[in-house]
Amino acid sequence: MEYETKISKGYQVVVPAKLRKKYCLIPGDRLLWEDRKGELRVRIRKRLTWKDIAGMVAGEKRTNAVELKKKAQRGEL
Repeated sequence: MEYETKISKGYQVVVPAKLRKKYCLIPGDRLLWEDRKGELRVRIRKRLTWKDIAGMVAGEKRTNAVELKKKAQRGEL
C-alpha cells in the first residue's frame, strides 16, 4: 500500500495517520532515512522506555551489555 505526503517549505513531512496508528508511532520516535541504490527507504527507530530496558535484562537468557547497546542503537530492540 502506498501513501503520499507533501514536503513543506521547511522540509518537514507528515506521517500518515493510518501508518502512525499501525506502527504505534509517538512523538520522540525517530525515522531513519536510507538511500539504497536510488531508492529512499524510511525505517522506524522506536524510543526505548524504562520498561523496554528492564525487559532486556530480566530474561533468563544471559545478556551482553555491549551487544544490547549495539542493538538499541540500530533500532533492533
